Formats: sequence, C-alpha cells, structure tokens
Amino acid sequence: MEQSLTQMTLGYVPAQVLYAAAELGVADVLGDGPRAYQSVAKETGTDPAALRRLLRALAGLGVVTQHDTERFSLTELGNRLRADVPVSERDDIVISAAPELWRAWGELSAVVRSGEPARDPGTGLTAHEAMLRHPELSAKLRAGMAQAAREFASGVVGAYDFSQFRTVADFGGDEGTLIAAVLGAVPDLRGVFYDQPDALERATAVLGAAGVADRCEVVVGDLTKPVAAGADAFVLNNVVRDWGDEKATALLRNCRAGMTPTSRLLLVETLMPPVLTPDESAAYGLTDLNNLVFTGGRERTRDEYADLLDAAGFALSATVAVPVPTGMPDYHVIEGTPT
Repeated sequence: MEQSLTQMTLGYVPAQVLYAAAELGVADVLGDGPRAYQSVAKETGTDPAALRRLLRALAGLGVVTQHDTERFSLTELGNRLRADVPVSERDDIVISAAPELWRAWGELSAVVRSGEPARDPGTGLTAHEAMLRHPELSAKLRAGMAQAAREFASGVVGAYDFSQFRTVADFGGDEGTLIAAVLGAVPDLRGVFYDQPDALERATAVLGAAGVADRCEVVVGDLTKPVAAGADAFVLNNVVRDWGDEKATALLRNCRAGMTPTSRLLLVETLMPPVLTPDESAAYGLTDLNNLVFTGGRERTRDEYADLLDAAGFALSATVAVPVPTGMPDYHVIEGTPT
C-alpha cells in the first residue's frame, strides 16, 4: 500500500524505537527465549512500564512477539538486534540513529540552504567528526567501513589489473583490508599503507594475518599535505566522497604532487547515475544527501568525477565496474592519469 506523505514523515518513530532497543541491549536479554518484561527491565536498567511499551512497539515492527500480558520473545528478524550473532545489525542501527547524526539530520533545511554540513553549535564539529571523537562510536564506524571493504575487496582485485604496477600506495585505508587483498593477489607487488596513527595497529594486524606484512610499509600520514610516496599507483578507497569539491580537489592535488607522469590515481567509489529511478534513490540519492549532512561530502557522476580530476591535474582515463554482493551499490575503480 502506498504511504501518505504524513506516514512517511513519521518514519522517525520506528527508527528511534529500533535505536532504543539496540542501545539498551533489549534483544541480548531476550536471546534465550520468552521473558517477562519485568525481568528484561531489571537487566537493561529501564523502567518496567516504559519498557513494556517499547516492547509492544517492537511487536508492531515484527521484531518481537508478545505471548501474553507479560512475556515477549524475539522473532527471526529481531534476532538481528543481538550483538552476538553473525547476522547482527545492532551496530549499524546504533550508528545510523546516533544522537550526533540524528541532530544533524534535524538541521536538514539549514543544510540545504547553506550547502554546508550540519555542525554542532557548541563545538563546530560535523556529525562525522563528533562520532570519531566518541570511542565506542568511532570503533563501530571503523568496523563498518572494514566490513564493507572486506565485502568488495576481492571484486576490486578481480576487476582491475594491479600486476602492471611495482608499488601501490593506499591512502586512508583504515584497517588495510584493500591493500592486503591487492598484495595477496599480486605476489611481486609492494605496498605502502598511509593513515592516521590510530589506524596503524589495526592495519599491521590485518597485513600480518594476510601474510603480506613483509611487502607493505606502514606509514603515518594523511592527504592534507603533499605526499611523496614514490608509488606507481595511489589508491583512495571511499575517501573522496567524504569531501566537497574544494577540499577534494586540494586532496587530489596533494596526491598529484607525489606522482610521476606514469603513475595512476585509483579512486574506489560509487558512480551516481545521471538520472535516478525510484529504485536507485535509496542507494544513491539518500546516501548522497547523508554525505552532505554527515561530512559535507557528495556522491558524483562519471562526468563530475572527470571535472574533479581535471581540476586536480588528472584526466579520467577509465572506469572499471567492480562486482559487489547483492544489496550494495555499484562500485567502480576510477582511474586518473596525471596531465
């Protein structure tokens, strides 16, 4: 049944119901079977009457089943709210409706007026910057990025020919998942991993587990300054989308400063279709708007990437489609050649 505009507006209600259940750990308490709401309230540190009302709302969402006036249990869908199951979506929900991001979306009208991301009036931080300063949320964000990288890393390696290079530098690779997959696929290749200090320990562990640590130099660095990596290929995986055109151009120019005429710039990003169908809007349109609200970044079409690369001293020489698991937006390796 088609929803009315008013019903769409009330979409924030189930989002907050799910966030509260995830943040309170309700599903973890219900994991062993039907429980009386009073018992669940005791273990979650909540008011019993209020928790009962939350559980009834969760029943309406198909997350729990109400057996009688007191007892509730998880449905198959609700099981995904648990933190200790392989199919857990708990962290995704906590991130998606985190207070920092929730407040930022509340400023959407102002964001659209200004074209700038929402910022906390007290700190001046974007929602993304604020969440990175929160230890638990930062860990969840990084874990989500690493999971996404694991899901399409093999597709990137299979789609693009990295054997043409001698050294590949990965900037902002976070946990080193992609560079580890690239080095694993090309035995003679050497790598350089660049990121902030807090990422190096995780990357070292990932590279070691992949058996490629002896071929990858791990370096503290970022792209706010010109780089001198001396690599044949510079990889930026899901980095450029976090920046508006001005900052993205400056970032790519810093890459250009460290490249030779034969080097290649490889951006691993989604390509926004020039015209969106309704089915594509969630994957591209809403994601693009979230980038604006969250970081000030944006999704770009092929032509927009060509313009961005041109402004930074590159020509867009190729876009290579990357196979991805069902449900993920299409990714491409966007190749830039220094001009």
